[in-house]
Parts: sequence; structure tokens; C-alpha cells
Amino acid sequence: MYLVAPGVAVVETVDFFPPIVDDAYASGQIAAANAMSDVYAMGGEVLFALNVAAWPEDAPTSALERLFLGAVEKVSEAGGVVAGGHTIIDREPKFGQCVTGRVDPERMLLKRNLRPGDEIWLTKPIGTGILTTAHKRQLISPEDLASAVASMAALNRAAAQAALDAGLHAATDVTGFGLVGHAHEMAERSGVRVRIAASAVPVLPGARAHAEAGIDFGGMRRNREHFVDKGLVTLERIDEPTTLLVLDPQTSGGLLLGVPAAHRDALERACASRGVGAVRIGDVVEGAGVTVTP
Repeated sequence: MYLVAPGVAVVETVDFFPPIVDDAYASGQIAAANAMSDVYAMGGEVLFALNVAAWPEDAPTSALERLFLGAVEKVSEAGGVVAGGHTIIDREPKFGQCVTGRVDPERMLLKRNLRPGDEIWLTKPIGTGILTTAHKRQLISPEDLASAVASMAALNRAAAQAALDAGLHAATDVTGFGLVGHAHEMAERSGVRVRIAASAVPVLPGARAHAEAGIDFGGMRRNREHFVDKGLVTLERIDEPTTLLVLDPQTSGGLLLGVPAAHRDALERACASRGVGAVRIGDVVEGAGVTVTP
């Protein structure tokens, strides 16, 4: 964050990765939504973005054009513009964006602002890492893939606006560290303990079935090793499929919100008016770390 004038600060973020779905247009939408999410996690608005792409020499440029189109239209939906970018030749395609946004420093949503007594709310279902891995292994139904793509392509803009409407001050977005990893980030920076009720966490269609089948991959293993094996996250009476779900690395996941009880009704009204499906999944108490219970 960089303060440029009273009440106006600039925020900058960057994110890029290999495509996780086959459709180039959807890949562009997902990558753009994911890159812009950090701005929304701070309660900001997107101003402009720069494309960052790596593309194989022998891959069709028509697919790259479709990818750019998906990203441009998603940034336009956010109220911003794509101001340019840079492309290099690489053996594996990769795409993302550098995003510039603005935020009111007096109304910022920050990871460090959780307080004991707050409730924890989540604005998107989890399971995108599991589902896109199943897609790579040709194990997913078209319907489950479509719901995952729709979730990943959905902006967190309305959720951020609802949080600001309700007067909230604590939030983060759920991405590569998974639900419990990003909850731990908030808990650590705020000096509190976050408790999550696994039964309350919304899950994308098909994700639990793949978790029950034992799907596993590198990002999930790294999250387990860092957060669970090191004792940062405690799983109490949690079965293995649920463990996989709460550790699942998300792409363009929802916002994790800290909601003081006095702001609950205002958040519910704001979410209803903006079409945001936020749900309460836990609370904040004194202590440290994250606990997940059934």
C-alpha cells in the first residue's frame, strides 16, 4: 500500500500460473479474477492490470488471443482496464496479471484486525484444487467442472463491497494455502485463535467425492506438512476427506471475513443486496493458531 493523497492509497499485486482448465477463454477469466482478488481482500477497487504471459512457440496464437480476451473482459467487469503487458516464449504456457488498485486507508480490510468474539465468514465454497486436479486426471464430470470454473471466474468485488458496507475491518482471500492456511495467517497476525466448524464450510459439487476417493497432489501435501505437521493447525476428530478439503489449495477462492457480532445483521443485509452467498463457518477466541472441529 502506498498513500498518494488523503483517503487514497494505491495497492499493487501480481499473480500468474499455468492454465488449470483446457478452455483458453475460461483460463483468462480465472487468472484475472485470481490476480484481482488481493485488491478486493483489502477492500479496494481495481484500476488497471498488466498481462504477464509465457507461451510456447508451437502453440496456436488463437488460443493466446482467447486467453487475453477472457482476462480483458473480466477486468472490464471489475471496472478496470488492461493497460498492456509482456509476453515471453516458454515451453509451458503461463498467464497472470499485475494489478493496480486503490483503497481508502481508513476502511481497509486487513489480516491483522481479527478480535476475540468475532465470527468467521466465507464467501465462496472450497474444493477448486481437488476438482481441477481431478480434471487433469480426466476424473471429473462436465457439470462439476463447470461449477468450479464459474466459482473461480467470479470476482470477489461484491463480497468486498458487502464487507465495507457492513463496516468490517478484517479479511483475506483464500488461495494457495487453503482454507486453514489463510485462517492461520489471520490468526497469527491478529494474535488470536480461529475455530472452524468443518460441517459449516461450503464445498463445491463433486469435491467431497474426490476427497473421499483419496485424491492427493503436491500443493495439498505441502499445506499438510506446513500447517498440520508443524502444529499450526489442529484437527480435532476430523476424517481424512474433510482434512483434504480444508487443506485444498484454492485458485480464486472467496474472502474470509472477520465479523463482529454487532455487524452480523449488517453483513447479512449487504450480502443479500449484492448477491453474495456468505456463510458463517467459525469464530475467534483468545489464544493462537487454528482449530478445526466437526
